[in-house]
Amino acid sequence: MPSIWNSENVLEAIVGALDGVHLNNPQGHHFGRPFLTGYQLAIKVDAAHPEIRQALGPPNELGGEGTGVHHSFAQYLARELSRNIRRHVEADEWYPVQGRFLSNEHVTELRYRDAQGLPRTSSLTGTGFDLALFRLRGIDEGA
Repeated sequence: MPSIWNSENVLEAIVGALDGVHLNNPQGHHFGRPFLTGYQLAIKVDAAHPEIRQALGPPNELGGEGTGVHHSFAQYLARELSRNIRRHVEADEWYPVQGRFLSNEHVTELRYRDAQGLPRTSSLTGTGFDLALFRLRGIDEGA
């Protein structure tokens, strides 16, 4: 049985979401493309491809503080991206998504607005976990 990641073309949905990130400077910036948090990425992917989250089955919460679930769509995307990035880095292979962390030090709250306009607050702020960040990697960038 194929995984949800493969059967629902999750990587393609993620690449599409990251490619659609607004660029304040379309000519490019010396820092490269902007990063999205796992929550921002989950919001964008879910807005364009709600069938992916539905395919995961209950509980299929987007994520955030107060949702009452410990395995959210945002966590699923971040975990699977991390695994895939690591596998490609270890094999010295190019992967279209780059990951980094934002330190949780001195961060008290991160608030988002989902595709329906509802507020979401990160459940990771104030914990011992750093915040995963992702961006689309340029074709010219190595592994």
